Amino acid sequence: MSDRNRWLLPEGIEESLPDEAAWLEHYRRTLLDMFSTWGYELVIPPLIEYLESLLVGPSDDLDLQTFKVTDQLTGRMMGIRADMTPQVARIDAHRLRQDAPARFCYLGTVLHTRPGGRDMTRSPLQLGAELYGHAGADSDLEVICLMLEALRLVGIENICLDLGHVGVFEDVVKQAGLGEDQCRALLALLEQRALPEYEQLLSECSLAENWRKILLALSDLSGGEEVIAQAREVLQGTGGKAIEHVDYVETLSERIRQRVAGIQLHFDFAALSGYHYENGAVFAAYISGQGEQIARGGRYDMIGQVFGHSRPATGFSLDLKALAKISPLAEPARPGIFAPCDEDPELHAAIDRLRRQGERVIRGLHGQQGGPQAMHCDRVLEKQDHQWCVRGVG
Repeated sequence: MSDRNRWLLPEGIEESLPDEAAWLEHYRRTLLDMFSTWGYELVIPPLIEYLESLLVGPSDDLDLQTFKVTDQLTGRMMGIRADMTPQVARIDAHRLRQDAPARFCYLGTVLHTRPGGRDMTRSPLQLGAELYGHAGADSDLEVICLMLEALRLVGIENICLDLGHVGVFEDVVKQAGLGEDQCRALLALLEQRALPEYEQLLSECSLAENWRKILLALSDLSGGEEVIAQAREVLQGTGGKAIEHVDYVETLSERIRQRVAGIQLHFDFAALSGYHYENGAVFAAYISGQGEQIARGGRYDMIGQVFGHSRPATGFSLDLKALAKISPLAEPARPGIFAPCDEDPELHAAIDRLRRQGERVIRGLHGQQGGPQAMHCDRVLEKQDHQWCVRGVG
């Protein structure tokens, strides 16, 4: 790299300049404080861990998104976290290890090998909340309402909530007798919405015609409330628990409508994106009329099994930097007070007093260029009648 382009950052890696950084810090505090009022305790997992602790679930996606390095002390492979949920699962299962429900929240940068999301970033600022130790609609409902409240606090209204259930697809492919490799291939195509390829792969699988029709119909089970009845019709006679999962989604949707007035709901039983440790109800928030999700979550029961303590879990996450770009709310203005370059002890005392009151006071520097307005100050400290007083910039 030449001296002329040393300032370049890697593709998908961003830095936050003062205005954006102020917004992120303000709403970081606002959201974490709100989580605390709901009983969610903050945890701060490490940026890097041994690789096997970070990779959970059957999918290769998380593995592919994880940067890997060799630990110079032990020679073991380490990973820079691409997702914080496995870390929180480890904390719940191994470090805290309790039977009562536990609520956690977190915020930190994650790193991806490949860009993604609304802004094609590789360094999201992941904010999330997770509830461990309870299986059922009560905990799913709480986490969904918490997610919607977080979006509301950053000024994002007119949300469309997408609901589905991973268990529907999993149960059908199990009943159809498909192998693990075929399931993964079909799942990948569903995620990409590559429906012609999905249909072609189904035609190549050794399947009874009724199962082929059901799996093909699953790819189209997306829409409004009418999808619930369509799903029951498609799944009629399949056995297993697929219809039970549809019933669960309907019950959950009814409770959401009761709790969140005017919420727009969308149902999608082919919505299976993520890192594939989800195994129950899944949900995602969208801005109505826009295609990119702004928050997502779901149930991932037994995620802690690999850490020796298997129990139910549900949660959500979002990228706070992505929200900063679409939120209509600005960081509250915090104008400052400009103090002259003067060694008067009374000036020092006045500055200390103002700062203890929460004011932002910027000292002038000898010979500096620019005055109060260049320092974003709307007031100045001036000595009047032997006292230092604050007055507006005229």
